[in-house]
Amino acid sequence: MLIALAALLLGALPAAAQREPVLVPAVSQSRIEVRQGFTGARLLLYGAVIGPGGAARAGDYDIVVVLKGPTEPVRIREKARIAGIWMNAGSSDFRSAPAFFAVASSRPVREIVDERTAAIYELGTDFIQLSPSGLIDPEEQARFAHGLVELRRRQGLYQENPRGVTIREKVLYQARIDLPSNVTTGRYTAETFAIARGRVLASATARIEVVKTGFEGQVVAAAQRWSFFYGLGAIALSLGMGWLAGRLFARV
Repeated sequence: MLIALAALLLGALPAAAQREPVLVPAVSQSRIEVRQGFTGARLLLYGAVIGPGGAARAGDYDIVVVLKGPTEPVRIREKARIAGIWMNAGSSDFRSAPAFFAVASSRPVREIVDERTAAIYELGTDFIQLSPSGLIDPEEQARFAHGLVELRRRQGLYQENPRGVTIREKVLYQARIDLPSNVTTGRYTAETFAIARGRVLASATARIEVVKTGFEGQVVAAAQRWSFFYGLGAIALSLGMGWLAGRLFARV
């Protein structure tokens, strides 16, 4: 069905537009709902890569899928042992770092493209384009960036799977990416690249929304819509709890 649709689309394109392959991507879920007790989700990204002459003439392509979460400012701290006590010894701020980043490929990326191409398209956790804030020594910046990536790898938020994409009959591909329970809500983009002989020949993007639902979702929506009153309510609740705790301890 997917191949037939792509072939029909190609038939409507001018001949000049068919000199490169065309990607027809899809995702199993365009909306993931995070409820209380959410334990994670498995996302299936699939589609077809159609050669210039249609599905029957599809070539030998490698497929790389990059799933990115919303960007956010991050401060990463470095700890050091001072006088026998672990303390914060330094920090670095990044203006924008993806909250989630996963790469799946049909074979290891280093076997598909060179480092320059991988860096341009962010085809790996070593090539995430972080934006440091302020002036910092390049070596120190690289150390903090490496620390951020390693921390989020341990949290399951940054992932790499060098054999995570399967290709059937040189046309159909699919990849599975696991979203952990601590995933950040927001808009995610899934970029798919068709690569041959070290060159990116085609790319396509799909979008996924990760949203909170249920009571937690209503609280988040209220905080965003009525931020002033939400803040006043939080202050009032804190004062009330403090007063109640004081009364209880006064009776002891």
